Amino acid sequence: MNYKRTLLPIEIGAVAAVLGVLGLALDAPVFGLVAGLLALGVGALVLRIPTQSGAASPDHQLGELETALAAQVQARISAEDAVRSLGQQLATAERDAANRAPIVVPAKRSDSLIDEATGLFSEDYFRVAVDARIAAARRHLRPVAVVLLEVIEGLRSNAPQSAQPMLVAETINATLREADTACRLIDGRFGLVLEDTSENGAIWTVERIRRSITELQQGLTLRAGIACYPAHAFGSSELLQRAEDALVSARDWNQDRIEVANVD
Repeated sequence: MNYKRTLLPIEIGAVAAVLGVLGLALDAPVFGLVAGLLALGVGALVLRIPTQSGAASPDHQLGELETALAAQVQARISAEDAVRSLGQQLATAERDAANRAPIVVPAKRSDSLIDEATGLFSEDYFRVAVDARIAAARRHLRPVAVVLLEVIEGLRSNAPQSAQPMLVAETINATLREADTACRLIDGRFGLVLEDTSENGAIWTVERIRRSITELQQGLTLRAGIACYPAHAFGSSELLQRAEDALVSARDWNQDRIEVANVD
């Protein structure tokens, strides 16, 4: 806000100076008193009038500052609203994408690799496992034992038949380590691949299986053939044949029997 004036302060000051000089020259106190009053008026007028023409008053400057601050606050609120809206749009897009995504069903293991009666691996898997374990043992210079075993019920009563598959499978699973492999063959026998196991270790493993089965059910007979890499053979086919021959030798006994392949 600008203030208008009818008389410039410098003009009033000049009049006050003239009156002061006349008062001194004429020795008239009245002129001195009038000069003092004019000087006070000039001072008050100078304090009220801005120093520069057209300059804004403090109230006007404060109003402009409040207006600018309000504009900044409004801009920040608008930016936050925009970010919040964008976040909601992204969340909605992600939900829509998830709803449109196809449901992935975990693939089941091939039926040819699992024995349905026991849940153990099948004969196909057994032969592949023997090849893989021998190849690994050859690289790391470690032994591998292959076991073929059968559990017969009623052998002494001349009415032999295979024992309950689940009973044997559960006993085998409870005895073997996680690194070992247990399989059920097509003819009802069981094949084991014992990782990092020598001849003596394989015999002791089969003996533990035999004792566990005997404790669960009486009248069962276990017979097994064992062949080890590299003691009895260097290839998988030859190793399996040596284990088969050892099992045939165990069948010559009308009792529990664990046979180990011969060393040529």
